[in-house]
Amino acid sequence: MITRAFPMIGSRRSLRVLERNAMIYRAQWVMLISGFFEPLFYLLAISIGLNKLVGDLHVHGEAMSYALFVAPGMLATSAMNGAMIDSIFNTFFRLKISHSYDALMATPLEVTDIALGEVLWALARSVMYSASFIICMAALGDAGSGWVILCWPGALLTSLTFSCMGLAACTFMRTWQDFDLVTLVQLPLFLFSGTFFPITSYPSWLGAIVSVSPLYQSAALLRGFSLGQFDWIMIFRAGYLFAIALLGLYITSRRFAKILTP
Repeated sequence: MITRAFPMIGSRRSLRVLERNAMIYRAQWVMLISGFFEPLFYLLAISIGLNKLVGDLHVHGEAMSYALFVAPGMLATSAMNGAMIDSIFNTFFRLKISHSYDALMATPLEVTDIALGEVLWALARSVMYSASFIICMAALGDAGSGWVILCWPGALLTSLTFSCMGLAACTFMRTWQDFDLVTLVQLPLFLFSGTFFPITSYPSWLGAIVSVSPLYQSAALLRGFSLGQFDWIMIFRAGYLFAIALLGLYITSRRFAKILTP
């Protein structure tokens, strides 16, 4: 079988994988709906508790409430977590345990269609969850401007980046114990990517490391949208995330071809 070196965007066959996942989750609708409660609990905890304890933050000479600063970072984190769960945990089960992809390979689908289909499914869930998060932000007063609506495509870009990265990482995993390595990477990203405090509060050496984190770039991008603060570096941030997504998708397509084709 001849496989493409890179998935072609817009392949109709990849939509079949998206349709398959949607049909599976029809019987697990409670699990799907439960994702809507995550943003509400996060934002309530910040607005009711931490916002009053921490007080205002000064970022680039401008004072803002702690909730205004953290909410976009939590949106980026939520997009990352959802994408990683879909692309790593679910994909590993289908690839190594249930061998669902072996059955898909008996159809006209190619490995690149499967890879892109899984990314599309992660994005489909992100469309719903990020929209609910932004609605909660606006309802609780954690949106700095009307430009917060642009956080929606920004969150989708974040999901695209981490779903492609997660799929690529999943193809190198051999056992369930390897998930400890995922946590080892995911937890520092969550804690040190400028989500809870400005990057300027870190030591210079740590700030330099954090600045190349895709989650930091995402949080900074979404924070700019939420506050209505636009500058040219936001184009770089979006391009950086998209470049990582393309790299992850390329690695995934090559690895899937190696694993799934005889």
